[in-house]
Amino acid sequence: MKVFPEDYMYSREHLWVRVDGDLATIGITDYAQEKLGEVLSIELPEIDTEVERDESFGSLESAKAVIELIAPVGGQVVNVNDDLLDDVGIINSDPHDTGWLIVIEMSDIDEIDDLLDTRGYNDFILESEED
Repeated sequence: MKVFPEDYMYSREHLWVRVDGDLATIGITDYAQEKLGEVLSIELPEIDTEVERDESFGSLESAKAVIELIAPVGGQVVNVNDDLLDDVGIINSDPHDTGWLIVIEMSDIDEIDDLLDTRGYNDFILESEED
C-alpha cells in the first residue's frame, strides 16, 4: 500500500486537495503520476478563472496518455504553479509538494465532504486494481 499524506483529501480522478481555510491546493497523486509515466506537458487555467467541480480545468500529457484534469472542488483560481512552466517534471519527482498544480478559493467548502481521506483513497486504488 502506498503512503499518501494524511492531511490531504483525494478525488476518484487521482487528484489531491490540501485545504487551508477556504483555499484548496490541488495536485496529481503519486499513484497517478506513476501510472502515467513521464509528464511531458501540462495546460492549466489562468488566475481568476472560475472552475466548476467535476469539470475539466486543464490537461496533462504524459508518455502514456493525455488526460483531462477534473476539478475536485469548484471556485476561483487564485494561484497557478508557474514552476511547472520551466520544469513539468516536478510533477513526477515531487507530486505531493512542489509539484502542486493550482490553488482555488472554494465557492462551497462543503464540497470537500465528497472527497476521500487517505484510507478511503488507498481502498479506492486497491478496488480499481482488482477490476
